[in-house]
Amino acid sequence: MTASNIVVELCKKMNISISELARRIGQSPQNFNKKLKRGTVSFEEMMTIAEALGVKYEQAFVLKNGEKIQIGNVKDF
Repeated sequence: MTASNIVVELCKKMNISISELARRIGQSPQNFNKKLKRGTVSFEEMMTIAEALGVKYEQAFVLKNGEKIQIGNVKDF
């Protein structure tokens, strides 16, 4: 699943539009939609989205035994 797909799925589950999410993270809906279409949503933007929606975002490699190798900081909001 791409970052763009994750954002779209999150919006569905949180019952908000992509445009509303864009406004909450300080971007124009047009600019944010372009990023989603290009698949260029950054890790920092994913963290901002998590903060804006009060959810947790993790980025990690998960080994077969379940061990996670984390990339970046994991925050709870």
